This record gives sequence, structure tokens and C-alpha cells, in this order.
Amino acid sequence: MDGWHYLPRYIDKIRLHLAGKLHADYQENLGKGFDGMWLKAAGLTHEAFVAVVKKSVTDGEVCDWMRQNVKKTSAEKEASWKDLLSRPQAEDATAVERLEMRKQQAGLGDRADIRCFVDMLDADEKRI
Repeated sequence: MDGWHYLPRYIDKIRLHLAGKLHADYQENLGKGFDGMWLKAAGLTHEAFVAVVKKSVTDGEVCDWMRQNVKKTSAEKEASWKDLLSRPQAEDATAVERLEMRKQQAGLGDRADIRCFVDMLDADEKRI
């Protein structure tokens, strides 16, 4: 969506939350974690972006709003995505430990192919 790889997931989470259907596992970190990293890269707040999603009917309308109101280069958008894909960073022992804990909790502790939180999301949601 306009070069923002994470945007569709975040919009889906907001729409589910507004409809009272966001799984409890995702509610505590809504607007934080990866959402927060994306918001920082886009220069938005969670509350402001929720208002944009509330006023839209389609994801295309949100994308149009982004094009008009968030002026980031393709390089900035790509850097944001690469940053998400690099988490946890090797020097962040707490985050590395959290990834391993999440893998264990999900019954995926033996999966060496899960090396970052994006991999963990994909595995947990049965895409890999």
C-alpha cells in the first residue's frame, strides 16, 4: 500500500478492534510494538491513524489519505520495512529472549527458520 508493507496488517487490526473482533492476544500491543515502529516511521500517532481508518470504508481510501498526508520517500518506506524485518537485533538480548519465549509458547521452539518477529507472526498465523 503506497510502499508501506506493514500498513495492510495494521489497518486490519484497527478494523477488527473497532468491530470488537480483534483477538485478545493482539489487543494489549495495538498501536505499540511493530504498530508503533510503523507509526514512528510514518510520523503518525495511533489515535490519529485510528481516526483515519474510522472515516474510511476501503483500504484504498486509507492509501489515498497516506499519499496526500504522509510525505516519505520510497527509500524511507523501504528502510522502515527492513528495520521491522531485522527484529530482534542480535545485540538486543531482551528481544532475542522474547522471540525465543514466543516460539516456545506457540509450540514452535524447534523451528530454526523463525529468526525474527515477522517470521514468528507468519508461523503463528500459519503462513509458513
